[in-house]
Amino acid sequence: MSFDRSIKIAPSILAADFANFGAECAAVEAQGADWIHVDVMDGHFVPNITFGPATCAAIRPHIKGVMDVHLMIAPVDSYIEDFAKAGADVLTAHVEAGPHIHRTLQAIRANGMRPGVALNPGTPAESVAELLDMVDLICVMTVNPGFGGQKFIDMSAKIKALRTMIGDREIHIEIDGGVDPKTAPLVAQAGADVLVAGSAVFRGGSVQDPAPYRDNIRAIREAAKGVYV
Repeated sequence: MSFDRSIKIAPSILAADFANFGAECAAVEAQGADWIHVDVMDGHFVPNITFGPATCAAIRPHIKGVMDVHLMIAPVDSYIEDFAKAGADVLTAHVEAGPHIHRTLQAIRANGMRPGVALNPGTPAESVAELLDMVDLICVMTVNPGFGGQKFIDMSAKIKALRTMIGDREIHIEIDGGVDPKTAPLVAQAGADVLVAGSAVFRGGSVQDPAPYRDNIRAIREAAKGVYV
């Protein structure tokens, strides 16, 4: 998993066909997805329940590229080894999910994964200032986590602040929530390079008819590239 700041589209399987995850992952990758994003929710840290390590292990053989696992759970530490065994490449924990995020990030890397840290809309960029040398990714939530399909919250100022803080470190800035061709230019211009999109990618397509996935991914990527520097 080499580092570069080119725009990467990471479809969220939260918007895929739940009865057909393996085929959906393969189909969306074949249509141009760069990463596959898995939103793990526990009904405690966020008001929804989605997937766990077993789902990640089941879809891993169907994913050729990066499996990007976003933990919206608390606590985190007791599950890190399980997600490593399930094949996660990137494992992201929320800075708000526990009192010892530094220890959590250490444990993620010690288990062979790339550590990420996520920030809710109400959490300032400065909350990760002491973590920049420990992470490979910072996920900026542009919705309040818990459900797909929510309205985008503009976090451009936070993204710009993080981009300045990061400097020349090899850290991705990922955006999760409400990304589509209209919002992609805003976040890309601010400095983001990994764009998570759920309904905006999967809308109109299926495993049997995956061409809309390609068109949707292309539309988001081209919109973002139009302003990315």
